[in-house]
Amino acid sequence: MHSTDSPVLSLRVKALAALYQHIASTRMQGIPLLNPAVQVEAVGFELVKPEGNEPETTGIGVLITPWFMNLVWLPLRRLDLAKQVGSKVPRYVGRECFEFIAAHEDGFGSYEACSLFSPVFEFENHQAAVATAQAVLDTLRQPASAAAQAVLPQAPARRAFLFGRSSAVAAPGRLEAGRG
Repeated sequence: MHSTDSPVLSLRVKALAALYQHIASTRMQGIPLLNPAVQVEAVGFELVKPEGNEPETTGIGVLITPWFMNLVWLPLRRLDLAKQVGSKVPRYVGRECFEFIAAHEDGFGSYEACSLFSPVFEFENHQAAVATAQAVLDTLRQPASAAAQAVLPQAPARRAFLFGRSSAVAAPGRLEAGRG
């Protein structure tokens, strides 16, 4: 876990990981969509300055679970926006635009997620999942010229759109949300 010198972000990321560890051991226990080689881990969370008319700084990173790997847009303070669950919001991560879906968990609050992998059977072990999550974040955080040339080693092909596959490009410097 990485959270650029922000104690508030660190606390929120730890709470997110603890929430999903609890979900893994309760609600998801015994479900055949689980990859037993993958664990719950929050990877590479960093602060993001507010966009447009948004009043607050948030965190962005990847949440890995035995059943999914998602980019997560995490408010630094608890928000209870349960009525917005399922609504879609376009968000920029670096220079790329992705469609995030609003989520809410009682006891934690609201956040937004964008699926990278679901389920996560592509990963032979947890280290491969973490390496892929970090490679995604590294690529998204590169300057535009470097990101256009980046190649994700051993990336599962179904998510190649994240790295500039020409058929997924909607506009210069932007990817269509929801492709893959």
